[in-house]
Amino acid sequence: MRLTVIGTGYLGAVHAACMAEIGHEVLGVDTDRSRTEALAAGQAPFFEPGLPALLTQNTKAGRLRFTTSTQEAAAFADVHFVCVGTPQRADSLAADLRHVDAVADTLAPLLTRDSLIVGKSTVPVGTTRSLSRRVSARLRSGVDAEVAWNPEFLREGHAIKDTLSPDRLVLGVTSPHAERVLREVYAPLLRAGTPCITTDPATAELVKVAANSFLATKISFVNAMAEVCEAAGADVVTLADALGHDPRIGRRFLSAGLGFGGGCLPKDIRAFLARAEELRVGESVSFLREVDRINRRQRARTVDLARQLAGGTFEGRRVAVLGATFKPDSDDVRDSPALAVTAEIAAQGAEVAVHDPQGLDNARRALPGPAYRADVLEACRGADLVLHLTEWRQYRTLDPAELAEVVRAPRLLDARNALDPAAWRAAGWHLRSLGRPAPVPSPGQGESPRVSIPHALGPSCTAPGAADSLSGAPK
Repeated sequence: MRLTVIGTGYLGAVHAACMAEIGHEVLGVDTDRSRTEALAAGQAPFFEPGLPALLTQNTKAGRLRFTTSTQEAAAFADVHFVCVGTPQRADSLAADLRHVDAVADTLAPLLTRDSLIVGKSTVPVGTTRSLSRRVSARLRSGVDAEVAWNPEFLREGHAIKDTLSPDRLVLGVTSPHAERVLREVYAPLLRAGTPCITTDPATAELVKVAANSFLATKISFVNAMAEVCEAAGADVVTLADALGHDPRIGRRFLSAGLGFGGGCLPKDIRAFLARAEELRVGESVSFLREVDRINRRQRARTVDLARQLAGGTFEGRRVAVLGATFKPDSDDVRDSPALAVTAEIAAQGAEVAVHDPQGLDNARRALPGPAYRADVLEACRGADLVLHLTEWRQYRTLDPAELAEVVRAPRLLDARNALDPAAWRAAGWHLRSLGRPAPVPSPGQGESPRVSIPHALGPSCTAPGAADSLSGAPK
């Protein structure tokens, strides 16, 4: 089949490459010419393992091309995937749908034959209905276009696997024709046994935001338990292990730490709250405000604990930060808890050096000021305190003894509960973790005042250039 993918940000670039990989002819469309040229050359504008190779092999095979022309897209195919960004609005919690609306405004008047427009972006419930009206109002006489919704469930760092071997497909359609077309698009995945749920568009729209809201709730729950554990002298990691054996609960997403961030979970739960208020059922999901508040609170608690380890103040202290991205295997720093903590400790007077395997350029653009080091040892050299803020694999394999040689004081805060406390303490480190029993404090390490992190339901931190009018937001 011939398909277009409109928006070649994180979602769109991955979807286009993977649809070509399963045998379709795909045309990726974006307003950013430099982006389309880079993708055509096999260069991903963001870090996603395996994507450059997938782009290269499918462009060479002739199954994948990129353009900035919506007119070319309209003539190329009858199935058009919408993969543009839906960030949080600057003036409210709601999702900003201007890029989705722009697709309807530019594509619909150019269609010359009946088409299927398939949304994949994360949107408020009811978007398919309103977009259908928008498309219909702009079509040429005698041309029909149906709008369906097919939400994505990608994880940054695992997006190719999540597209080629998804745990489910959800098809939100209003006609048997739309279902038949989408089943033809995904035929190789369906033959491989991927579960497929066919439903109405409103339910399909809700599936993604409901899933993200549930995951966010699970993360904030265990982080709330971490604070209780600290007060009670209990161990949140053991607690989570015990809870995870209950099949009704499960262990995944039940790891206490610095909390969630990125371009999806924070803005999606806020947009869900806003849409529920519009539907006059806001009280039913009001718990999400507390979920978000707990998540932001983790950043303040991390700053507090870091200040205690630094001796009660950051003034005159050198702090090494391990990790800037919101999660490992990504270069995404949008609403990154690690970068938020970094900004706060720098604002309180610390001299900060940051290391990250992939996110240094984006971090530097989003937060000028700290020193950014490409080498872990250089970032830690002379540090009075080391903060582990993003769970990159290479940090788990660091040699504590080697690192102790370059720091000024072997103090470590593991804000992700990913390091082996026994190994680090055996190498002479004073280590603290969120939600785990603390060793006897050193003299002078008393409690310090709490710090206030900015408004819990404020807009997400967006790195400049993270998305444009036809670029999908990273997940």
